[in-house]
Amino acid sequence: MNTRKPYRRRRAAAPLAVGSAAAILLCGCLLVWLASPGTDISRSAATIGGPFSLTDDRGNPVTERSFAGKYLLVYFGYTTCRDVCPATLNTLGAAMERLGRKADLIQPLFVTIDPAHDTPAVLHRYVKAFSSRIVGLSGTEAELGKIADEYKVVRMIHNDAAMHAPASLDHSSVLYVMAPDGTFIAPVAADASAETMAREIGGAIA
Repeated sequence: MNTRKPYRRRRAAAPLAVGSAAAILLCGCLLVWLASPGTDISRSAATIGGPFSLTDDRGNPVTERSFAGKYLLVYFGYTTCRDVCPATLNTLGAAMERLGRKADLIQPLFVTIDPAHDTPAVLHRYVKAFSSRIVGLSGTEAELGKIADEYKVVRMIHNDAAMHAPASLDHSSVLYVMAPDGTFIAPVAADASAETMAREIGGAIA
């Protein structure tokens, strides 16, 4: 692996958002989630999303049908992320407050990419620290692999014994706005301000 400083942004070889490319925001330097090789989401928006079967942060089984009538705001991350995930969820919580009554139409979902550590109990404590509206989702490797495929992301693990610490994760940082019928509507940049995030989410569901 090339030497690089943690937290530095770089662009994905394959875009992760429709229109403008979404940055890969680094939480660590050992594990990367990025678009599948050769995938251009801007050309395959119709195929983003799909049915899933996961476990929510209260230990209940959920599927995409569990949120009937809601717009879904899907974000992939993990609870021990040092800067990107907490910053994004903090902004998301503020954005949801800015949306007022529109927020009742939306269900934000935080899908872990670290099922070995992020149990429902861990996820519950984590997401509720940012907003009571956010639901954390976990599952088995196979279940999370399925939803990752549906959202055009893959996982690449790189061990580094010299770090003497649990594996960190690098991951794409983009929020997916999904219509109640499961159709992908638009991406929202995770590093946007709360005002911009609220405006883009609100515009997407108008």
